[in-house]
Amino acid sequence: MPRIALITGGNRGLGRAAALALIENGIEVIYTYRNDPGEKIDAVALPLHVGDLGSYDEFETALRRVLADRYDRTDLDFLINNAGVGRAGSIAETPVEAFDEMLDVHFRGVFFLTQKLLPLIADGGRILNFSTGLARFTSDGYAAYASMKGAVEVFTRYLAKEVAPRGITANVVAPGPVATEFGGGQLRDDERVRAHLGALTAMGRVGEPSDVSGLIAALLGPGTGWVTGQRIEASGGMLL
Repeated sequence: MPRIALITGGNRGLGRAAALALIENGIEVIYTYRNDPGEKIDAVALPLHVGDLGSYDEFETALRRVLADRYDRTDLDFLINNAGVGRAGSIAETPVEAFDEMLDVHFRGVFFLTQKLLPLIADGGRILNFSTGLARFTSDGYAAYASMKGAVEVFTRYLAKEVAPRGITANVVAPGPVATEFGGGQLRDDERVRAHLGALTAMGRVGEPSDVSGLIAALLGPGTGWVTGQRIEASGGMLL
């Protein structure tokens, strides 16, 4: 029976890197996208706006159909809550609209999509939620974003306790600076920014998508089923 992972926001960035790493490890992938499914890979793409809770019923119906028709299953093994949106701004200048958008996607969406999909996660399955290194260290302009991720970390600990009787684990992956298109791609494209932030890490560089996707694949692999309720930071030793 194939192992199946659902990744939100798997059309780009760390979500796409995670999808490719899991496929390479023999895991079947279903991923969500909001507007553009991205470059075609050996996976199933389903549309979903994580911040729109009213769309969840339709998404669940589509997901159940894929599980039955493609995999002859009624459940999946892994849920990776990755979808995100970046909005920077000081506390004094953050507009309510930007705050609410991040709240909807990064916290309300993670909470209620997980709630919606818990019946579809097989006993013994695993849940990974994305946080950020910014929930530990600070950087100007990210108070609202990091606060949402801090809420995700608390939620994950409570989730881990609730799902443990089913043998399901729940953990948080907290990346540091990673060279993707997130937030306009500055970390990927601006060498001055890369050099500055790289100098703040013990490893002396910013992260690449494979640095984080490798961790995700490891956490969903054999031998890590005793790890739950934990925050695992993948930042190269940022600001130690």
